[in-house]
Amino acid sequence: MALPKVTYTYYSPRVFLTAVTTLSSASSRWGCPFVQHCRRDEYSAASKLTVSYYQETERLVADPVPGITAAPHEDNLRYFDVTIEGPHGSPFQKGIFKLELFLPEEYPMAPPKVRFLTKIYHPNIDKLGRICLDILKDKWSPALQIRTVLLSIQALLSAPNPDDPLATDVAKHYKENEKDAQRVSREWTDKYASN
Repeated sequence: MALPKVTYTYYSPRVFLTAVTTLSSASSRWGCPFVQHCRRDEYSAASKLTVSYYQETERLVADPVPGITAAPHEDNLRYFDVTIEGPHGSPFQKGIFKLELFLPEEYPMAPPKVRFLTKIYHPNIDKLGRICLDILKDKWSPALQIRTVLLSIQALLSAPNPDDPLATDVAKHYKENEKDAQRVSREWTDKYASN
């Protein structure tokens, strides 16, 4: 009796590969559904990721959020390279901001770690790129996904909140002279986030 064929998807930034594999003693022995396409070290990292991770990654690729890209590293599927376009009508419009996203081993029970790599003048993002966002801290829920986090960060660019700052000097500037603070945000966007 032939074993059923099962389709598994493995995504990397440069390769979107669907492997149709007949489950065999080799794949059972390794426990790797895409055994023909993965080395032992890749499997050891991949085996710790959940099915929901693969579904989230597929959705990010198949149905991308407008203005956002997210691609896992080939050598470590827990690290993502992210870009977010500055929202229209904000001081960050026309900017392309690079971020890194890391999924800790506890994910989805713990939030992803996200930080800006591109310099940005924003009251809720500090000089190290750390982000003050409730869902990345105490408001995290396992029901949330990478997509939700990235949309929330994009929304934060549209609506800076100087009342809950991470960069206190920037927040002070926004509170005292919002128009001038937005001018500085536009200057930084032109200087650091233009392609």
